[in-house]
Amino acid sequence: MIEDHKTDAMSVDAGGLPALEARLAQELALLERPARPWVPRTHLNGVEVLDVAVIGAGLCGLTALAALSFAGIDNIRAFDRASSGLEGPWVTSARMETLRTRKELAGPALGVPSLTFRAWFEAQFGARAYEEMALIPREAWMAYMVWYRNVLALPVSNDTELAGLVLREDGLLSLDFLGPEGPARVLARRVILATGLDGLGAPRLPDVAKTVPARFVRHSGDVFDVSALRGKRVAVVGAGASAMDNAAAALEAGAARVDLFIRRPDIPRVEKFGGIASLGMTHGYIGLPDADRWAFMVEAERTQIPPPRHSVLRVSRHDNAFFHLGSPVLSLTEVGDAMEIETPKGHYPADLIIFATGFDVDFARRPEFAALSDRVLLWCDTYQPPAGEENDALGSYPYLGPAFEFLPKPDLPAAVAEPISRIHCFAYPAVPSHGKITSGIPAVSQGAERLAQGIARSLFVEDRARHFETFMNHDTAEITGEEWRDADAQDRIKEHANG
Repeated sequence: MIEDHKTDAMSVDAGGLPALEARLAQELALLERPARPWVPRTHLNGVEVLDVAVIGAGLCGLTALAALSFAGIDNIRAFDRASSGLEGPWVTSARMETLRTRKELAGPALGVPSLTFRAWFEAQFGARAYEEMALIPREAWMAYMVWYRNVLALPVSNDTELAGLVLREDGLLSLDFLGPEGPARVLARRVILATGLDGLGAPRLPDVAKTVPARFVRHSGDVFDVSALRGKRVAVVGAGASAMDNAAAALEAGAARVDLFIRRPDIPRVEKFGGIASLGMTHGYIGLPDADRWAFMVEAERTQIPPPRHSVLRVSRHDNAFFHLGSPVLSLTEVGDAMEIETPKGHYPADLIIFATGFDVDFARRPEFAALSDRVLLWCDTYQPPAGEENDALGSYPYLGPAFEFLPKPDLPAAVAEPISRIHCFAYPAVPSHGKITSGIPAVSQGAERLAQGIARSLFVEDRARHFETFMNHDTAEITGEEWRDADAQDRIKEHANG
């Protein structure tokens, strides 16, 4: 918890957050950020149209807002169904003790030193506390994100859920929201979907999960009361970080027993992308041919990302934690008030089973995105993998353009295709197209800058007639004609004077 950190004498300018915020204001002024607004306002029937609406105000949503404002696009707003301070998974569905990424990463700072987590943390608790902290507590990260939003004055509407998206024939996007004051409709020229891991689908549950009543089943992405697991026999399916986090949270809540059922014969041990993590990968991946991008992703899916070592130790230090390797769940059977789990190695009683099995990309499972179903170009529509590299899950991901924009499927009428290309996916499903740039903290700034620059380009091109008119009508003189003397005129004056 943040409160556990003691402040030392090495805090920023001995002035805490006020001093940091003053320094941040100076840095932003030196960089001319936010940039001067330049996008002409658009109105329809007397109502102003947003230039960009952002769906989601977590890490990606806030960084996108900041990058847009830094690029001079100011008629923007994010909408999040969560209450303020609860956006993203950090203090809701996340059950790790700390973030998994290195504390030194600049994250969403967009190149501004005083906007980093480290600057924020040291301003309050000092440099010594930062050095002694191995990884960032997730509650501290949430507090930092709240500060980030507030100090940049990012416009967010909370407790506001997207209920529907309509592709209008005039190219605008109509968004229907349910908020504190009831239904509302917003028009926007561009929409960014910054909706996280399940942003274009839903939690992935295997068919076997549907064979017992829903009260026995949870997904690792669900929000539920972990304290209710006290005294329960809990099963966790999976071997990734979220599986370990859920198992550890259940054990720490007092679960009587936790069994981890792992399909593979071993827990993944090597993070393949870790071997090539660099700015070269961040900037270069999108330039790769489709075959190379696909090969990277298929191999990453095959080997899987290993859970952090400290996450596994957090589970294994409990004597009532049991790891079952080579144990896919074959069946679930309701037995009284509990159930029985069958694997190739035996039968196990459990009161609850948590599936840490990831998320599907499936527009059909998101009613608010019904207008996009079967209209957005997917990887399976554009790339045929060679034998041995087939992967249906990856094939279901959207095939995105250079600014994270959706691409319409061929042969769609222009009235549908045009607004589709004005929707940008700045969420996890962008990974096959853009690389690991929307999958967490490490490269989110570079991703947001790519997104903002692409949107700025498209808005300028779309408004080119208005900009050209402004160009042609601009007549403010930079000089008045009094700044120099005409040589011929001076000679004539001299000749006249000499008679």
